[in-house]
Amino acid sequence: MAAAELEYESVLCVKPDVNVYRIPPRTSNRGYRASDWKLDHPDWTGRLRVTSKGKTAYVKLEDKVSGELFAQAPIDQYPGIAVETVTDSSRYFVIRIQDGTGRSAFIGIGFTDRGDAFDFNVSLQDHFKWVKQETEISKETLEADTRPKLDLGFKEGQTIKLNIGNMTTKKGGAAKPRVSGSGGLSLLPPPPGGKIAVPLIPPASSASVANHVTPPPMLKSSNMSSTGKYILLDLDAPTCASKTPTSTTTDVWGDFNTASSGVPNQAPQQSNWVQF
Repeated sequence: MAAAELEYESVLCVKPDVNVYRIPPRTSNRGYRASDWKLDHPDWTGRLRVTSKGKTAYVKLEDKVSGELFAQAPIDQYPGIAVETVTDSSRYFVIRIQDGTGRSAFIGIGFTDRGDAFDFNVSLQDHFKWVKQETEISKETLEADTRPKLDLGFKEGQTIKLNIGNMTTKKGGAAKPRVSGSGGLSLLPPPPGGKIAVPLIPPASSASVANHVTPPPMLKSSNMSSTGKYILLDLDAPTCASKTPTSTTTDVWGDFNTASSGVPNQAPQQSNWVQF
């Protein structure tokens, strides 16, 4: 009872012109026919308002000016006995009105515009579609509450073990340090059974190669004189292909050309020595 008092009334549809007719009793199960009514002489004309309160819809017939209630029809189900369509027109309906004492009667209503009749029909369909969805949701919620819940909590004394790499464990102690490579780069430890990749040695810079000076080649002992001193050669002069007998002179330095001929197959090369 308290829940019904807290429910508010919402307006679903309002139509300013509606005609009310007294209808003859239905003689067969074929349904009502609007052609049997006195359509040119309606018994009452006023305003129609469709409201809802909770799951129940109400069709209220009110005065256009004062808004005084003429009659109302509570609707618990649509389509149903509370609202029926006629068999020969889409603009006319038969509704069951009730008063506060529980008495009921069937009357006919009709709209001049076919669009007003369509809106009246759709407003009732949408309301009871919502009622059906709410009923299904409530039923699913009730089933979920009565269903046994799955307990995923830890039991008393139950533990789990997590295996996370590079973390301190009870048996292994501290984590293994990372292998540090050349240039201050730290490398990750290899996987089990793997090999440590040897870092590549960077090549020598071009500046160090440019500053390196190659020493001049040393002459063999055959170029030494009998006194043990090296003979200065004229490296700029071409070397003779044939050998010439060495001059037996007392001059220590000797003839440069003769000394040059003493070096077999000496290839001419560029030197910084100045010819005397």
